[in-house]
Amino acid sequence: MTSVDPSVDPRVDPAVDPPVVLFVDDEPSILSSLRRLVRPQGYRVLVASGGAAGLEILTQEPVDVVVSDMRMPEMDGVAFLEQVRERWPLIGRILLTGYADIQSTVDAVNRGQIQRHIAKPWDDRDLLMAIQDALSRRQLELENRALMSLTKAQNAELQTLNNELSRRVQARTQELEQVNGMLEKSFHQLKDNFLLSIQVFSGLLELRDGGLAGYSRQVADLARRTARRMGLGPRVEEDLHIAGLLHEIGKIGFPDAMLHKPLSTMTADEQAQYRRHTLHGEAALLPLAQLQQVARLVRSQHERIDGKGFPDGLNGEALSPAAQILGAVSDFYAAQTGRLSEQRYTAAQALSLVRGGAGARYEAAVVEALAQALTDEPLDVPQDRAISPHDIEPGMVLARDLLTPKGTLLLAAGHVFDARLVRQIREFAGREGLRLSLFIKRTPTPPPAQPPAERAAAAASGPTSTSTPTPTPTPTPQGASHG
Repeated sequence: MTSVDPSVDPRVDPAVDPPVVLFVDDEPSILSSLRRLVRPQGYRVLVASGGAAGLEILTQEPVDVVVSDMRMPEMDGVAFLEQVRERWPLIGRILLTGYADIQSTVDAVNRGQIQRHIAKPWDDRDLLMAIQDALSRRQLELENRALMSLTKAQNAELQTLNNELSRRVQARTQELEQVNGMLEKSFHQLKDNFLLSIQVFSGLLELRDGGLAGYSRQVADLARRTARRMGLGPRVEEDLHIAGLLHEIGKIGFPDAMLHKPLSTMTADEQAQYRRHTLHGEAALLPLAQLQQVARLVRSQHERIDGKGFPDGLNGEALSPAAQILGAVSDFYAAQTGRLSEQRYTAAQALSLVRGGAGARYEAAVVEALAQALTDEPLDVPQDRAISPHDIEPGMVLARDLLTPKGTLLLAAGHVFDARLVRQIREFAGREGLRLSLFIKRTPTPPPAQPPAERAAAAASGPTSTSTPTPTPTPTPQGASHG
């Protein structure tokens, strides 16, 4: 017995081909009557004299509706329509019954799932309407199946597109993350190189000044710590750090004799020139967009809250706390290095001098924050060890800036040594006869491995009590001790 896919309409085009109706009855006269009844409707009519013959036709011909008699020899209408339902569920099923057997009709409804049952003798109008209803229902089911099949195919296509889109989005996201990582790395490298350039330039200014090596770095570090004490935020801390490195850039045009003169011994003309160094410093920094705020700090470093400062005579709230910090820290170190007077103050005396300016030169809160910052550890205290140039090895990382005895920056902290640089540092130290100490980042030492027997014994004994670890010695505070 041949079977076909019940979800597929076997006709080439059901919208164009005429509907096909199969009549099954063991009486030829009834088949003739049924044929005459439906032929004017434009249907294609097939007839079978029994259930077996009807099933044979169904395996060979496309059929839309089956109209079967109830009582037939060998296979009655219920058994026939039951097989039709199982094998061709989309075909409409109508039962003709010529006797009042309610149970047989119920069986036909339950087993054959007929759409209609019509009693003999039938009413032509009712039978035609029943056939038309069955055809309409079949057409709706076919269209529904087609729509469901189309929807399923479109959903599958949409899922494929979504998967492809997700894959592309994921690939693009990974690509963007890689690009962003590279850009961020480049930005940090650019920023580090920019700060390194500032430090190098600051060291060159100190070389011409002949002053204390690292003076500008001390001002920069203490200014940043003071800003942190006042809670001014990371951006202000960074601006103050850079301003501290460059706060004397405007003095680059001073004559050599004037560079070494304390302010108290300068002539009137020299003091007038000195009072313009903040303007020259601002002008030198203004072309750099990222140093606009730094330029303003350099300009305002000698302003006072009582309005007697220069160059603009700012007072009160017009003078920012950051500018006051730069002025106070600069005065603190200038007093110790002989920049203010011929007398060189100790750190304690310099702090007393700054305290004396509270309320006139600076706000009391600025002076108090500076005093507290002097007790803090310098920012970014490295965990390092000192070695000589002869002991440098490729792969080591510089923990602190490498300076010459005069304060010139040779290498910035964080630099990774390679074979070429190791050779150059050794040659430079030997050629110049310098005793250089390089501070290298410490590599964490892993704990010694336990022998297998000891590990097994420790695991078997369970957890043990631990003793309080010995605290690591804290580095000695710096800042106030520099004089």
